[in-house]
Order: sequence, then C-alpha cells, then structure tokens
Amino acid sequence: MDTVVYRTIREQIAHRLRNEVLAGRFSQGEPLREAKLAKRFGVSRGPIRDALLQLTQEGLLTGQPNVGVKVSQSPSEAIRPLVVELRKQIEGYALAAIFDDITPDDLARWDQLLEGIKSACAAADLPALVARDMAFHRSIVERTGDPDLLAIWLPIVIRMMLHYSRHTDLMECYAEHERIVKAIKAGKKQQAVKALLANIW
Repeated sequence: MDTVVYRTIREQIAHRLRNEVLAGRFSQGEPLREAKLAKRFGVSRGPIRDALLQLTQEGLLTGQPNVGVKVSQSPSEAIRPLVVELRKQIEGYALAAIFDDITPDDLARWDQLLEGIKSACAAADLPALVARDMAFHRSIVERTGDPDLLAIWLPIVIRMMLHYSRHTDLMECYAEHERIVKAIKAGKKQQAVKALLANIW
C-alpha cells in the first residue's frame, strides 16, 4: 500500500493525473482541458491549473501558449539509448553515493516498496506497477538529499515511463528489484549497482 500523503488539492490531483498518464489512460499528445478536469474532480480551475503546471515542469505534459497542455511524447527510438544511459548514470551514482550510509529505515522502506511491486505484478495491475516501480527508483535518488539530482532525474524517468514496457511475465520485474534489495542487504555495492542498472532499459 502506498503511504505518501498528499496534503493539498493540487498535490492530490497531480498524483492522480500522473499515475493515469503513466498507466496509459491518456494517449501521448492528448490535450488535457482545465474545464473538463475541474468538472471531473469537482474543484475550481485554479488547483487544476496548478497541478497541470507541476506536471509540465516534471516533463509529463507539454505546454504551448494559448493552446494549453498535452501529454508529452516518449523519447524517439533515435535518442532512447541516450536517455537510458543518462538515467543509468544518475541512479548508479545515487546508489553508490548513499551505499555506506544506508540505514535500517532505508531497508524497511525498500522492503515495503518491493512488496508493492510484487503485489502489482501478481495482480497484473499495470497502473500500480508503473507507480511503484517509479517510487522505488525515486527513493534511491531522493535518498541522496540532493534536490538538483532529483530535478535532473525526474523528467528523464517520466519520459521513459510514458512507454512502459516490461517482461511478458511481470513477476520478472519484481525479481529484478528483489535482486537489487538483496545485494544492498548483503552489503555488496558493485553487485547492487549492477543489478540496478540491469533493471533500466
């Protein structure tokens, strides 16, 4: 179960829309209309506008003056290898940087996220899997405590998640994340980083 608490209306709406876009409930290039969303969520257009701005800053949406926002496109096949490599560099750096300072609280958090991934895979719940997969990797980057690193990583991973394709057997996704956590618990830095990078493709 996800434990993040979103305090403001903007945060709640951004969270819902983010998950829906990443789960493919909106097509790439599809416009998102303030008025329609305000009616759907039963709020004024102000929180909707703020939520859409946040998602635009994250790279999930693309905005154009006097046109509005639409769902961003996933990276083209030409640049996808570059995007994958950038993400690997950031996450590999993050895990190596925090490795010697990992605490029991960190391990408990990763165990919780791992269980969420396992449940989503077992249920073939793609929306939940996308959200929990992203939360797992985000927790590693956030653990560095460097907001600039997170700001660089976020639009990269979001663009990759727009075209979320995993194994035919979703449980292999769980197995990949389990290998990362097992290596961390064993104190094997190189093996943990290698397992993390193998999960990014």
